[in-house]
Amino acid sequence: MTTTVPPQGASGAQAKRNTTKNSSNHFAGFAPSFGLNVNVQSGGNSGGGRQQQSATAAGEGRGKQQILPEPVFASPADIRNYCNTLRALGIGLSFEVAMGAEILKATLATVPDPEGRPFGSKLRARRVARKLSKAAEALKDAAVNAAATYGAFQQEYEEEINRVRHRARKPQGPRMDWAAQ
Repeated sequence: MTTTVPPQGASGAQAKRNTTKNSSNHFAGFAPSFGLNVNVQSGGNSGGGRQQQSATAAGEGRGKQQILPEPVFASPADIRNYCNTLRALGIGLSFEVAMGAEILKATLATVPDPEGRPFGSKLRARRVARKLSKAAEALKDAAVNAAATYGAFQQEYEEEINRVRHRARKPQGPRMDWAAQ
């Protein structure tokens, strides 16, 4: 019952070769580990000209780390930042959940059907994994709707945005400093 640990990043085939035949592990399926990396900005400039509160002070009751920025919509940049962050999270999570659904379906398909029906184990696995696939689709829809929210904001408030656009800082070229001679 000696099992060697595969090196970091080993594929399923490499991991299978590294286990001995006397292993008590009866399941040698493909089950990679996935992680979710989330960049959380705290105390940085949100792009709208205001300082963002730290994640611990602003997120009381929501945990120590916030995945989404605070829903304070004081400027168009705040709306854009919130919608873009939600869109990016939704797309990333939808890929992760869809992959989890496929892995779950493949794993459950290896469990024999108790009644011995042909393809019964695959049908049961598909029924269970379908719910996780629906969750992945819902996350994808959330990402699409977040992007559409900012598009609708730009369309509905085009007049107000254009009214203040001319007051935005114009790019300044190099200035001649006549005092430095």
